[in-house]
Amino acid sequence: MAEVIDGKSVAEDVVRTVKALTAELVAKGKAKPGLAVVIVGEDPASQVYVASKSRTAKECGFHSLQHTLPADTSEEALLKIIADLNADPAVNGILVQLPLPAHIDAGKIIQAIAPQKDVDGFHFINVGKLGTGELDTAFVPCTPAGSMLLIERVRGKDLSGLNAVVVGRSNIVGKPMANLLLAANCTVTIAHSRTKDLPALARTADILVAAVGRPEMIKGDWVKPGATVIDVGINRIPAPEKGEGKSRLVGDVAYAEAARQAGAITPVPGGVGPMTIAMLMANTLASAYLAAGLKRPTF
Repeated sequence: MAEVIDGKSVAEDVVRTVKALTAELVAKGKAKPGLAVVIVGEDPASQVYVASKSRTAKECGFHSLQHTLPADTSEEALLKIIADLNADPAVNGILVQLPLPAHIDAGKIIQAIAPQKDVDGFHFINVGKLGTGELDTAFVPCTPAGSMLLIERVRGKDLSGLNAVVVGRSNIVGKPMANLLLAANCTVTIAHSRTKDLPALARTADILVAAVGRPEMIKGDWVKPGATVIDVGINRIPAPEKGEGKSRLVGDVAYAEAARQAGAITPVPGGVGPMTIAMLMANTLASAYLAAGLKRPTF
């Protein structure tokens, strides 16, 4: 059976490091990192996620701000809040929780965030830096950044000579994941819904990243023996065995099958999920270091 990659443990390690480096920064007389989270509307999942982000920011010793706005907030009012946060020297990271209400153009909002405070890594400048290998100053989206850290814990930082297949081409996970793997000297293929003979392609992967949002799509016989499998998917499916109306979480990989083939694999839950908030904290800390004229820490 494969080694189970414990994302919860790695995430806790990242948060501990962020906490220690924050204390070190403050001891040098620098301002503590500041994270501002903006949420519009009352989506229950977003509320839970934002509360978790704010709680972790406080745990790290950050200056933590939250703007909770009603669903009918205008685009103009939201842009004004972002402009104020861009100008606030106490704020190093700005995160606007998605999805936004339909009347607000999410793309316009994301591009209004100052690139040096874009700790979600979605601004075109950060996308461009990642795409051209300018990783010293780029902010990388948190989920692929966390996935990459898990890969490095298994394979090391230099992935020269390894084949990587990323299944999924989203701007949030698939494309940035491919760019991170390229920067680590992998030979990278991005697969998607139009890819011919996806199972055969997946079987060439020393590193297989699944980010398609389809429950248990990737079967055990798609996995090359000994491969590192990173399952980014979080899908809720019916679980009648638990009782009527019950459900359970699964990834994009058929875990039990794949674990018999893989060398290492992330579970769902407990794999990539915990890494996302941890890397948000790491990005905010990096922004504070850069703002203080210091070299950003590496994880």
